[in-house]
Amino acid sequence: MKILTGIQPTNILHIGNYFGALKPAVKLSQENDLLMMIADYHAITVPQDPKQLKENILFATAAYIATGIDPKKTVLFQQSQVPEHTELGWILQTLTYMGEAERMTQFKDKSGDNQKRVSVGLFTYPTLMAADILLYNTEAVPVGADQKQHLELTRDLAERFNHQFGKTFVVPEPLIPEHGAKILSLNDPLKKMSKSSPTAKSYVSIMDTPDVIVKKIRSAVTDSERTITVDDNRPGLKNLLTILHLITGESLVDIAGSYEDKGMKELKDDLAEALVLYLGPLQAEIRGLLENKDELQKIIEIGSREAHKLANNQIKIVKNKMGLL
Repeated sequence: MKILTGIQPTNILHIGNYFGALKPAVKLSQENDLLMMIADYHAITVPQDPKQLKENILFATAAYIATGIDPKKTVLFQQSQVPEHTELGWILQTLTYMGEAERMTQFKDKSGDNQKRVSVGLFTYPTLMAADILLYNTEAVPVGADQKQHLELTRDLAERFNHQFGKTFVVPEPLIPEHGAKILSLNDPLKKMSKSSPTAKSYVSIMDTPDVIVKKIRSAVTDSERTITVDDNRPGLKNLLTILHLITGESLVDIAGSYEDKGMKELKDDLAEALVLYLGPLQAEIRGLLENKDELQKIIEIGSREAHKLANNQIKIVKNKMGLL
């Protein structure tokens, strides 16, 4: 199966990114034809410091590889080095209805009460995301629950193009993991863990020091009940149990059962210790890879050339169908 996944380059990759996107991608790469994209064009929908963005692209590459992605088996590429992404993105904008774009809830969430002053790119990026996917005849896309709406738009656009111009695009399916697709904010468990949060207390970065990890987990918002149970009505607690499940592989019920005679403090302390031990080797691997930035850049360029070949074949078909060639 051909699968595409990607993540925006940032110097903050949190455990939600790791468990929800990076780690599942490793398993997918072993069983499927996987393309992994460093989505730098999506990153610039909000202001970026150019020097920091360059470093973030290299950091994202190192994180992918440290997690277990083999660039010899996976097409690991940088979105902006493949010009067909923006070319198809524009074509798909001409097929997207205003009503469809206005219904995208992520734009409303990210722009808040400031919609008049955010970039047009933040509004139209779901069509660029659709182009990312459709360029490669992608059959399935790993998505969190918050991105499922964007994939539905992608499917609609693929079907619309196929109906109007003839069978061209594969209509992709969503891959949503049972656990880890939506790790919640530590200080507001009604929201998804997000690197754009105004406070670093809301997430655990994969590069946080042990002391910082312990402090963040201990201050995580839960509730006043003493017992440890698996309960959707206790989102803060369930979030901590879910993170521990992702580290240990034990079921939520078994983890909760092991704290029958213990309390929230013990759970938080154990989770913090488990996170520190779990992230330590990953952090060391990322630091080692970042010591050779030229090699990381070479890996990006090789993967981007391969992606360009695939995307160029598809865009030629699209333009020919439309009468542009």
